[in-house]
Amino acid sequence: MKPQIFRRLEGGLAETARSALDLAMPPHCPLTREELASAGAIGAAAWGAAHFIEDPACRRCGVPFSADYGAEVECPACIAAPPDFDRARAAVVYDDASHAMIVSFKHGDRTELAGMFGGWMARAAGAMLQRSSILTPVPLHRRRLLGRRFNQSALLARAVAQRSGARLSLDGLVRRRATPPQKDLSADARKRNVAGAFALRDEKARALFRDAHVVLVDDVLTTGATLSAAARALKRAGAARVDALVLARVVKGGIGAI
Repeated sequence: MKPQIFRRLEGGLAETARSALDLAMPPHCPLTREELASAGAIGAAAWGAAHFIEDPACRRCGVPFSADYGAEVECPACIAAPPDFDRARAAVVYDDASHAMIVSFKHGDRTELAGMFGGWMARAAGAMLQRSSILTPVPLHRRRLLGRRFNQSALLARAVAQRSGARLSLDGLVRRRATPPQKDLSADARKRNVAGAFALRDEKARALFRDAHVVLVDDVLTTGATLSAAARALKRAGAARVDALVLARVVKGGIGAI
């Protein structure tokens, strides 16, 4: 282990390098492109455009309600077809503003945004997330991971863990087969596409998740098919409870439609 003086020196050098880079190439807001004082942030206009999700919301999937129907009320979709995860929470509504920020993060190499997003998600999780919980990202198949170079869900899970103090498992859950992208598929096709796609890496991972409270982390919740498929794999392995935490979620009909 390095002496503390060397760790402090390395941290100071890294901070100096970041400051010099910001001076030479000022960071920009991923939504408005305005210059910012530091990386890993968004501008004032982007803050105003983001729609953060607050209560009241569906007890199960976290979709926002337009009125307070009670803390234990579920939305019609969850009543008709309950998801396989026990509860889901999201930081923001998936709309034009959050889409632009997520695209910058996911495909534009703006990985410095993970820290800010992780703070939003930890706040959205609230009491659902405990220090004893195990955060685990929805995994990418190895071929997609090679093409993208990083798993955005893993970066978010790490950032949430740093904010919350919860435990973290980055590779206990694996995607054992490649699946086509979900974005152009119907709800039923999404379920079929990811059915059986997830599994536990090995017996060590099974032992870790057995009887545990697991919180799946992903960037966007659309129909919940991917999160449900991952939750099923974890519950088959013995997880006591599986919740989901995402950066953004689709709200059919717009904000507060229910």
